[in-house]
Amino acid sequence: MVKENIHQCVEVEYLKVDSCPIGNKQYSFFEMNYIISGSGQLILNANKMAYRAGNLLLLTPNDHHAFEISTTTEFLLIRFNSSYIQEYQWKNIHHMECLLYYATHLSGCVIHDKADGVLVKQIVESILDGINSSNLYYEDLNLHFINALIVIAARNISKIRPPHLKVNTDKRIVEIINHIQNNIYCPPKLTALAMGEAFDISETYLGSYFKNHCGETIQQYISSYRMRLIEHRLKFSDRRINEIAAEFGFSDGSHLNKLFKKHKKMSLTAYRKTIGKPLPSQ
Repeated sequence: MVKENIHQCVEVEYLKVDSCPIGNKQYSFFEMNYIISGSGQLILNANKMAYRAGNLLLLTPNDHHAFEISTTTEFLLIRFNSSYIQEYQWKNIHHMECLLYYATHLSGCVIHDKADGVLVKQIVESILDGINSSNLYYEDLNLHFINALIVIAARNISKIRPPHLKVNTDKRIVEIINHIQNNIYCPPKLTALAMGEAFDISETYLGSYFKNHCGETIQQYISSYRMRLIEHRLKFSDRRINEIAAEFGFSDGSHLNKLFKKHKKMSLTAYRKTIGKPLPSQ
């Protein structure tokens, strides 16, 4: 697979597609996909999820993705590279790039706040007006609109961080959280010993340090984050239970089911029934 690049720090494109699928691509940059109209499915890192008008999808560098188009779809595509994120002086959000990378573990639309959804639609309409009219200074204005979309996406994504984590917290804590999320599929790298060695912190201090900054133990955070991702798999993918278990490093489906039941007070089968999705045959 050829990895695609962009030639500018930020690129904007309107695209209307009625065929399926769109590629099997991997980017070296971030791409926000706003669905103006249409429906279909996004296949992201082997997980399949439906999309519809009003969704804002965020693809991160190294994601493998493809679109299956069910009905003619209009996209507004906004591409930006890591250097743009790193060099822009965000006023209150440190480690913006790290925050955006969290989207790679999510499924579907990154906007969960209803008011933000309305705001995103208005911003997209303004960007489209600028593209179509080429008014004076529209490129400068579009950059402000794009930055607004990035911040809105970031504050919605931030909800998967520890609830008591401060916006401008210690950089090392952000790096530890990033390490956890990047290695959530590899339990051996998330032991206190392994993380202590990775960050040159004693096991004892690592635990108290994380709890002091995040308001919960490091194992509580790992467990709750893993469960959120598993919920996404159950909602948005057609993977069998044993496949989900293998993805997250569980020995088998029954082990995963036992842990899930402890957290959600219901079995994997019961959970999929509550969301109206049948459990694939094993």
